[in-house]
Amino acid sequence: MDEIEKERIAALPSQILVTTICHPMEYAKVLIQLGYEPLAPRRSTTLFGRPAMILPNVFQYIKYIKASDGFFGCYRGLSARMLGLIAASQLTSKVIVAVGIDLPEINDPPNIVTDDEPKVEDYIKLGRRDMIMQTVAVVIAHPFHVVSVRMMASFIGKEEHYSSLLGAIVSIYKDDGILGFLHGLIPKVLGDLTCLAVTGVLAYYVNKYFVKTKDLRYYTIPLLTFITSTITYPMVVVSTCMAVAGSSLKAGNPPAMPNYPSWQVCWRDLMRNKQHKRGSSLIFRYYIAPISALQ
Repeated sequence: MDEIEKERIAALPSQILVTTICHPMEYAKVLIQLGYEPLAPRRSTTLFGRPAMILPNVFQYIKYIKASDGFFGCYRGLSARMLGLIAASQLTSKVIVAVGIDLPEINDPPNIVTDDEPKVEDYIKLGRRDMIMQTVAVVIAHPFHVVSVRMMASFIGKEEHYSSLLGAIVSIYKDDGILGFLHGLIPKVLGDLTCLAVTGVLAYYVNKYFVKTKDLRYYTIPLLTFITSTITYPMVVVSTCMAVAGSSLKAGNPPAMPNYPSWQVCWRDLMRNKQHKRGSSLIFRYYIAPISALQ
């Protein structure tokens, strides 16, 4: 456990740096996930030459935000993201120990890399450890995630009471009570655990039948995680929407967003309207009209 905690703490400075640099893109992505499209689509063609309506890419979206709120306005919500990152890094291992969860011990490097014929038990052990740590980390960081998302979502309706970190915390408590800080947690956890489980199963078969070189096995799980995350991405959209739904923000109420009493209703509505992959592509963004807009 100490080694895991040391690794997390050692990686924190680089995570903070990357998070800061990429925040404007994440900011634009969150607004896109919420369905906010302030810039009209234009006529164009797909990569295969078919006519289509294309939306502005993420850099044009960031330019729009900057034109409205200035350079530092592109970093709205960053403070809450930083706090969540630090809290998860510092507290995950401590919480696991405090609640008495038995975390499987994993060799460094893990057996799935070093063994000629990795055993199923090794993948199960690694998957169980990753699932426990990811769940605890998400639960710790999620309240800060909700604060960050709502701060960013306040761009849509220009709500001043969500413009600062403290103001956002107070507003969430007034809107929804203490449970407001957990809005969108269930789809987030389910999406992450599904991604880890599917990645583990695929990694076992890929390493067993296709990747025999031990050095290449270091890259199997990261590559498969990237592929699997595209499948579970809709749960990220649902989580983002539920973090805002029903709040005092314009972004979380009709006509900007339908009333979502539960994340399952949100999921079904996004799937029905083919809006469940909003923000998955930040460069080539094609406009898909909701079914309600076509009727």
